[in-house]
Amino acid sequence: MHFVLVHGGATTSRFWDRLVPLLAHPVLAVDLPGRAGKECDPMALTVDDCVASIVADVESAGVDGDVVFVAHSSGGLFVPGAAAALGERVRHVVLSAASVPPEGGTGLECMQPKHRARTEQGIAAARRDGWVLTTPGPPEDPEVMRRAYGGDPLDDETLAFVVDPARAVKDSMNFYFQPVSWRAVAHVPVTYVKGLRDNPIPPALQDEMIARLPNPVEVVEMDVGHIPAVTHAAEFAAVCNRAAGAR
Repeated sequence: MHFVLVHGGATTSRFWDRLVPLLAHPVLAVDLPGRAGKECDPMALTVDDCVASIVADVESAGVDGDVVFVAHSSGGLFVPGAAAALGERVRHVVLSAASVPPEGGTGLECMQPKHRARTEQGIAAARRDGWVLTTPGPPEDPEVMRRAYGGDPLDDETLAFVVDPARAVKDSMNFYFQPVSWRAVAHVPVTYVKGLRDNPIPPALQDEMIARLPNPVEVVEMDVGHIPAVTHAAEFAAVCNRAAGAR
């Protein structure tokens, strides 16, 4: 059994650093394109590109046997494709405030309306005027992130952890425009970790994502913000370890 960890947008495999030591099975934390020396055109990156990158990492790492995927936020857009590619080896999926569009829909449909409008306008302007749209990267003033995720304000150590350039990176927005399908892996059990004080993906929006899943779903509610794998690593690890023991 291996855990395969898929980070969300604007971060890296290092997002999972606090979680990895607490997991009960070997771990592969992948880096999506644009990190770890993987070349990426932010204006052209697709869901399929990210899926192919995950599968290639699994193969190159020599991961064999059963797999449990764990995905955070927009990392959820890539898990169904990667799980379909790995087939019956995938025993469970754990989603943390993860993006689940309507069947055949896009990541845009997983955003709050104000975020969706900003993304659509930004891509349109970038394509029209010939510039590259990315997420901002590490903030000039780390304080803007202390309360950004919801839940309790980040302590100084955790704030430094999340804004570290090893984790906070510029990222593509283009992959939010490609379709996603769970149909091929609708038989795989899913545990959805719902953050009750999540700011970027509020609980009501998480409920919409949960309702879209065709899979058997267990919902685990946690009194946390958007990044429980960082802020509440032990509790989140317990959920993942329990999922790895499920059949």
